Amino acid sequence: MTAQTAASDELLIQQFRDGNSNAFNELYQRHLSSVYRRVRFVIPEADVEDVTQEVFLAALKSLGSFRGEAQFGTWLRTLTNHKVAEYYRKRNRKGEAPQVPLFDAVARTEGNPSKIMEERIALRKALSQISDQYREVILLRFAEGLQFNEIAELTGQNLEAVKSLFRRAISALRNHLDK
Repeated sequence: MTAQTAASDELLIQQFRDGNSNAFNELYQRHLSSVYRRVRFVIPEADVEDVTQEVFLAALKSLGSFRGEAQFGTWLRTLTNHKVAEYYRKRNRKGEAPQVPLFDAVARTEGNPSKIMEERIALRKALSQISDQYREVILLRFAEGLQFNEIAELTGQNLEAVKSLFRRAISALRNHLDK
């Protein structure tokens, strides 16, 4: 995210606080695709839209208390992660069988569907077993499609540190997949 976008987010937040509800609509339009892609990467297809909606409802309710200690996009990404975790906590309490995210369902049309599904489920399980830092860099790279320099800017790290973190994350993911 550029400094200009961050500044415009801050301006929109202030306008929202001043009573302009259209300012939230602009924030919603600006960030919907990135939130949706992140949710789609980790939530079963049938629930992606609901969880995405929950993220923005929570953002709407708590935007008044947003302190600006982080960029809005970072705050929204954290809120998204919390809503995803809440989704899985609720499912586990209900004793529901795990479902497969959309990116897994797409694979059904290519090759041996059952083998591909097994691989995708193993990948999702491995993702859940690596550290939050590793999972985050992988999601930023693959779910959100960010380049390494964008991840570095977003996380406040230098480019080489991000690349090194990514390599370690992929290595950890492979180790969990090989078990």
